Amino acid sequence: MTPTLSVVVPALDEAAAVGPLLRALDADLGPGDEVLLVDGGSADGTADLARALGLPRVHVLAAPRGRARQMNAGAARAVGDWLVFLHADGRLPRPAIEAVRAATGEWGYFGVRLDAPGLAFRAVEAGINLRSRAFDTPSGDQALFVRRATFEALGGYRDVPLMEDLLLADALRARGAPGRPGVRVTTSARRWRARGLARTVAGMWALRAAFRLGVPPERLAPRYPASR
Repeated sequence: MTPTLSVVVPALDEAAAVGPLLRALDADLGPGDEVLLVDGGSADGTADLARALGLPRVHVLAAPRGRARQMNAGAARAVGDWLVFLHADGRLPRPAIEAVRAATGEWGYFGVRLDAPGLAFRAVEAGINLRSRAFDTPSGDQALFVRRATFEALGGYRDVPLMEDLLLADALRARGAPGRPGVRVTTSARRWRARGLARTVAGMWALRAAFRLGVPPERLAPRYPASR
């Protein structure tokens, strides 16, 4: 029997992004697959716009603000064999969908491509992909995928305001090595454009280092850039 996918998309004020994203997913997913857009209280009509699209495999939910809470809410309603966690400003190409369907382990993630031209952005991509492969600590931009049964056994994402992706990856690594399909997902470069490449890279590395040294996510969250 062909494995099915539930793509969980946490969203907050993503009116400009949800239309293209949801139309693409609805076109590329297969029978039995679904998309769960989980709105965290958007002020720009994100949820209404998503519902107005009338796409048959897209379900629009509401949850308290916070990526961990929103993704857990989506996962709780999911029925697919695989959960795929995708940011609203990302793109999951059809080869990535088929790679998840063909996966044999319990979890995995993709390399990332930024939607901006230039050697500087290619260098940022290379750094993200090198780091994630070296330590198996994918960021939320990398469309982590996990068997629904495994996610449920682990209790889902920890209810923290930041670093929920690293905590889940830590728990998953203890169960086995991830799959790393040779496909990249695309994500928006808006975070790097808004704050500058060097400043953003340095800031994210500093946050990760502080977290690994024991600083609680609650203390780190105010330092996280609002523009992803």
